[in-house]
Amino acid sequence: MKKRTVDLVVVSDVHLGTYGCHAKELLNYLNSIKPKTLILNGDIVDIWQFRKRYFPKSHLKVIKKIISFASKGTEVIYITGNHDEMLRKFSDTQIGDFKLVDKLVLELDGKKAWFFHGDVFDASIQNAKWLAKLGGWGYDMLILLNQFINWFLVRMGREKFSLSKKIKNSVKKAVKYISNFEAVAAELAVNNKYDYVICGHIHQPQMREYVNKNGTCLYLNSGDWIENLTSLEYHDQRWQMVHYENKLYEVFEEKPEETEELIISPETLISHINIAKQIQR
Repeated sequence: MKKRTVDLVVVSDVHLGTYGCHAKELLNYLNSIKPKTLILNGDIVDIWQFRKRYFPKSHLKVIKKIISFASKGTEVIYITGNHDEMLRKFSDTQIGDFKLVDKLVLELDGKKAWFFHGDVFDASIQNAKWLAKLGGWGYDMLILLNQFINWFLVRMGREKFSLSKKIKNSVKKAVKYISNFEAVAAELAVNNKYDYVICGHIHQPQMREYVNKNGTCLYLNSGDWIENLTSLEYHDQRWQMVHYENKLYEVFEEKPEETEELIISPETLISHINIAKQIQR
């Protein structure tokens, strides 16, 4: 199989070590590409929910593939997230072509790209970590239940169904949280003169351009390998969202007439100023 050469690939929220992780599909995707730079934007190994009795070979093969990339000339940059926060004590470590960081700024064809996982915006993680961990366990169980349901649906000749997506889309607070997350990240990026801001964390793949009185920025989220099976690719000065299951490639074309005005209250922005300072350090 001929591999595609890609300048930059962003993968996040793989959650190796959990029942919901689609490690085999991720390995197939990684085997199909030859990236110059691979950015792992947090929650790659789920240390929160790590179980000695559950870490199958397919999960180990993903780790082996990542190491193989680094040993064969691909620059691999691991940005820590909340589920792998224990690695933050080793931040700014570099071994050969492998780097471990908490945040990252790159210049891509003359434009500044700001990468971070995004858990810094999550109040439940900042103030009640036990609640966030309990939620993570519940989410993993929901995904496991969903797999059994989809097994029966497929056998009956029906389409698969996502319980978690249904819940997210039907709960107003969840929809508002995602909207606020995107708005705050984009607002901070615009105000700090970044052309791109690339996050993970919320498992919501997105490519969207924002504009306010201070300028514009492209907000990108690489999604996850639990439900959406998505990654971001940057090549030939163009961003693409890759969907593994249906092999769709969504291309973002930067057209001013398609930009959307960024609407965010001053109170919401002010509440995130201290967090923004932490990210920028």
